[in-house]
Amino acid sequence: MTDGPVLNSHNKAEYPPMHTAEHILNRTMVDMFGCERSKNAHIERKKSKCDYHLPVAPTDAQIAEIERRVNDVIASCADVTVSFVKRDEVPADVDLSKLPGDASETLRLVRVGDYDVCACIGTHVENTREIAPFKIISSDWKDGIWRVRFKLLES
Repeated sequence: MTDGPVLNSHNKAEYPPMHTAEHILNRTMVDMFGCERSKNAHIERKKSKCDYHLPVAPTDAQIAEIERRVNDVIASCADVTVSFVKRDEVPADVDLSKLPGDASETLRLVRVGDYDVCACIGTHVENTREIAPFKIISSDWKDGIWRVRFKLLES
């Protein structure tokens, strides 16, 4: 028997650097475009993709800015920390729309420095210095969905 919080189980084996990069990308998209975090993501070690609801496709200059901002956060060597809070104590700026209906009463919040915080049960790096540079490899926009594909430039 454990004395720690009771959380939902996690059914994925994620690659922590890529999953943490997804958090940074999500915050960047919210900040730049006022959209929601990606509700449809496929995160893998070699390449990943996220979908964002946007009224128009980002310009080439905006795509370059997304990439620059994500890499600035990675280069900042921000600590990635975890805290546990009761659902009714979650800060107002934390989006809980992706929580499953059977989510536990205690939630795990993951913070990337002062840049991002979200409820997540996935695996993450301890510091952004563990993440290789981020590169957007392609994107397309159709019917209000911008799909971005990205990778980490590991040596």
